Amino acid sequence: MGMSESELLSLVLVLRPEAAPGRALPAWWGAAAHALLLSAVRQVNPELAARLHDEQGPRPFTVSTLMGAGAHRALDPSRLYTLRFTALQAEVTLALREASAAGGPLAPGARLELDYLPFVVEQVFFTSDGHPWAGEGSYRQLMSAHLVQPAPPRRLRLRLASPTGFRSAEKQQPFPLPELVFGSLLERWNSFSPMAFPAEVRRFAAECLGVSAFNLSTRSARLKDSGLRIGCVGEVTFTALHYDRYWMNVLHTLAAYAFFSGVGASTPLGFGQASPGPVLPVEEAPE
Repeated sequence: MGMSESELLSLVLVLRPEAAPGRALPAWWGAAAHALLLSAVRQVNPELAARLHDEQGPRPFTVSTLMGAGAHRALDPSRLYTLRFTALQAEVTLALREASAAGGPLAPGARLELDYLPFVVEQVFFTSDGHPWAGEGSYRQLMSAHLVQPAPPRRLRLRLASPTGFRSAEKQQPFPLPELVFGSLLERWNSFSPMAFPAEVRRFAAECLGVSAFNLSTRSARLKDSGLRIGCVGEVTFTALHYDRYWMNVLHTLAAYAFFSGVGASTPLGFGQASPGPVLPVEEAPE
């Protein structure tokens, strides 16, 4: 897919720590990854970085926690670790591609910092051929693949790889209720896609979808400034209780979008990493 066609990007960085740190490590690297993304974008497009930092509402990017550090909370210079950034707008995708090009702050060989710890970029992946969490696409491509199915399946599956939770009625809700999952995806889609879906998507999910199977575990992660975030990881299957081809096609489109957009609250801090198919484990949440 050409650069001009790719509004959606999932970029995977393979990192090597320069040295074993002589201090305690973050339990959750999402805030550090968020800061790194903004720093990298700032070096190629300062005006965009300022907007990404200041804007309210849904953000056109997500980050992961540092994958590979695990519950040991240790870094080994002989091992490789991975970090994932996604972009939901062409402008952000272009900035991440520029930052990853030769001489850029995320390019192979570049030195960067996460939580003030030095790493070297060993590899960068843009497609699933290189890493299962990498990929690229466009809103038009997702709609072409999913919105015109003559008989979309009654079931939708999502795999939640990092703690996924929702804000509902001023509370944290860690269970992926259909209206919360697809309401979250709809909000992001309508914020960034050139074609909006009807607000009734959320009502259809609430009234006509049920959770038919799940294999979920509770996970939490503690952020420095905003306390404990509670969510779930694992797999959940939704089934249409009342079938409608159009609405099911919209839901399948949104489920595919989840690979780029994430699901639920705090996706710019590493939460809600999701996919409709195999990918899993990110997790890396110690509590």
